Amino acid sequence: MKTFLGRRSRFLAATTATAALALVVAGCSSSGSGGGPTTVKGVHLVKGGQLTTCTHLPYPPFQSEIDGKVQGFDVSLIDLVAKNLGVKQQILDTPFENFKTGAFLNSGQCDLAAAGMTITAERRKNVDFSDPYFEATQAVLVAKNSGITSFAGLKGKKLGAQAQTTGEDFARSKGYDPVSFASSDAVLNGLRTGQVQAVVIDYPVVQGWLKDKANANAFKVVDNLKTGEQYGFTVKKGNKALLDAVNTALKDAKADGTYKKVYEKWIGPYAVSTANGASVASPAASASAS
Repeated sequence: MKTFLGRRSRFLAATTATAALALVVAGCSSSGSGGGPTTVKGVHLVKGGQLTTCTHLPYPPFQSEIDGKVQGFDVSLIDLVAKNLGVKQQILDTPFENFKTGAFLNSGQCDLAAAGMTITAERRKNVDFSDPYFEATQAVLVAKNSGITSFAGLKGKKLGAQAQTTGEDFARSKGYDPVSFASSDAVLNGLRTGQVQAVVIDYPVVQGWLKDKANANAFKVVDNLKTGEQYGFTVKKGNKALLDAVNTALKDAKADGTYKKVYEKWIGPYAVSTANGASVASPAASASAS
């Protein structure tokens, strides 16, 4: 998901008493700036004047810090939601495992989560997903001199994956016991330093890595695994107003060409999927674009 700067400063959580008082005062307002919760265009926000997004950094090209600012595909799409609400997006860096449980949504620390997260039936039990906004495949990345030529060729090899991800789940489902890394950059470092001999991770992440000449000279993709994954943004269970706002922004962006521009900036060549109107990057086309 190039060298990125350090983690964001964490937002300070308000005390329960303060948050409750702010909710009473601001709950019926149509706008707000700073302070506690507010309601904007029918959408409840946990903090006035901003749309607070939980994410997990770094995960380029979806979200990472570039030149001191968090940027990426997910960030750009959620900016459209914030713009429609007349507020600014603020990003909170959180552990990825919380996305499965919806913990930070339920505790009122974030309005929504955007972290290149695959829609699954298990995760739907804890959060509400937006319409799919991206279709992904898993890639197998190895050192060029490894002698590995496919996923099937990983038998007996040490495999790595990012913890709590569908890439890790997929590897386990095929009988592997992957080494778990806390973030995508740690996955690449694990491969670079020889801790593992191959990694399985989302293809767009690998595509971003290979845009760096040093990485492209050292590593190669030997397999693309079509797992039928679709990414979605998440909101707290039952938060229909915000979910509708997210889906409306995605629909409008696809209709007016904004989605295509954002996709080509962060992901690569664009093709419209006839299945669901989402966009998919052809692995072959994307590799040539790298």
